[in-house]
This record gives sequence, C-alpha cells and structure tokens, in this order.
Amino acid sequence: MTDLFKPTDCSLTLEGRVATLTFERDDVRNALTGTALIDDIVGTVHWANATPDVSVLVLSGAGSAFSAGGNVKDMRERAGDFAGDVPELEARYRQGIQRIPVAIHNAEVPTIAAVNGPAIGAGCDLACMCDIRIASTKAKFGETFVNLGIIPGDGGAWFLQRVIGYQRAAELTFGGRVIDAQEAQEIGLVLDVTESNELMDRVQAMASTMAAKPPQALRYAKRLMKMAQRLELPDFLDLCATFQGICHNTEDHLEAVSAFLDKRAPTFKRK
Repeated sequence: MTDLFKPTDCSLTLEGRVATLTFERDDVRNALTGTALIDDIVGTVHWANATPDVSVLVLSGAGSAFSAGGNVKDMRERAGDFAGDVPELEARYRQGIQRIPVAIHNAEVPTIAAVNGPAIGAGCDLACMCDIRIASTKAKFGETFVNLGIIPGDGGAWFLQRVIGYQRAAELTFGGRVIDAQEAQEIGLVLDVTESNELMDRVQAMASTMAAKPPQALRYAKRLMKMAQRLELPDFLDLCATFQGICHNTEDHLEAVSAFLDKRAPTFKRK
C-alpha cells in the first residue's frame, strides 16, 4: 500500500491513482499565508512526483472558499508573512509562497483545480497554476492585488496571461475586478462550471479518465505540454522523438495496443 504524505492543514486521499488534496482551513477561508498550506501543497506535489501510484493530482478547498490567498489581517498589522523590511519580505516571498508556483509548475502529473468557492488573489493564481480548472457555480475569481496596493508576488501575472491571454489578464490585474464562474468560463479561465454538489464528481470523473491511461505515457505527455511552452519547434520535435522512442519500448504500450485490437480493458504495469 502506498504511503501517503501527511499534510498539516489539508487532507490527502489516493483512490484509483487520483490523489486529492483538500485545504482544511475554512476558519481563515483557506488562506495560504499564516497556515501550513504552503508546506502542504509543496510537499504533496513532491510526494506525487516521487510516487508511481499517482497519475493525477486534484486540489480543492473544504468549506466556503477555494482560497482567499493572503491573510489581509496580517497585512494590516504587517505581521507574520508580511512583517519586515524589503530584504526580509523578499526572502520571505521567495522562501514562502513562491515555492508553490515552482512546485506546481514542476508537477509531473496532470493537476486539476476543483474550485469550490471564491479563489481570490493568490487563491486565483493557485488555480491558474494547475493544468485544468473546474468551477462550482459558487466560485468567484479575482486578481485583486492592486486593490490592496500590492502586486501578484506569487507569479500570478505570469500564469494568468498564459491562461486567458494578455489583454484579458491585463484588465483583471489592473482593475482588480472579481468575476463569477460563468464569466470565468466565457473567458477561458475555467474549463467547465457545475453545481456545487456535483463539482467533485465531475472532477473525479475527469481525473479517473486520465488516471486510467498508461502511467508513464501520461507523465511524458505532461512533460511535453510544459516543455512546448519554452522550446523552439526543432528542439521540441527532437524531444518528442526521444520520448516516443521510450514509450514504444514500454510493456504498457504493447498492452495498450493489444487491448485496443482485442477490444478489452487494458491492465498497465507502469513498465
């Protein structure tokens, strides 16, 4: 049986190769600062990368919010993660919340954000870091940093424009406007919107479809999707050829082909 990572402020489950990390700090609307959520998220991604039995990682929030981002009360008091002079704050950001985008960007398995409620500030950015976003009708999204006289210090300006394009990202970032789930779907911020009581079923169905694929090929496909964003086409095609050579020589590839031709369900061995 696979050993689970043990988060502090989250719950973690693994069923059918789908790992689900649920934020359990509804008392502060799942704020990322002033809680253990940063360590929990980063630790879970590292665990998923190192665990062959994980094919998909789902992130969601318990309670009323997906994540309210930074703790605004601490900002007012210049306390906790927001205390100190410029060098201290710079170091705290780099050693704190900025570990999340680095970790999720380097996730080796597909990541899905099940946005159950408001995703505001760094919470919105956290959703954008994932490969896919499915939202509840109760979800709201806001790149609201400028409203508080700050900027997206967690890398949100990098992620948001890659999800919805520069012009729409600029309007949301410069205006600090909060949008509902329907508008988020219209502009491509989320893939789908469901009723709140159907959200996790919808997400788990999608995750299970992905997790049923050959595990090694799925991870290689994820790596290719990320590398395509930063490689020129000739270099990318060279990489595709190498990865394809690896995949063609796996037992799971032969099993997938045989199952397809025999019209039966495949049984993969991660080999």
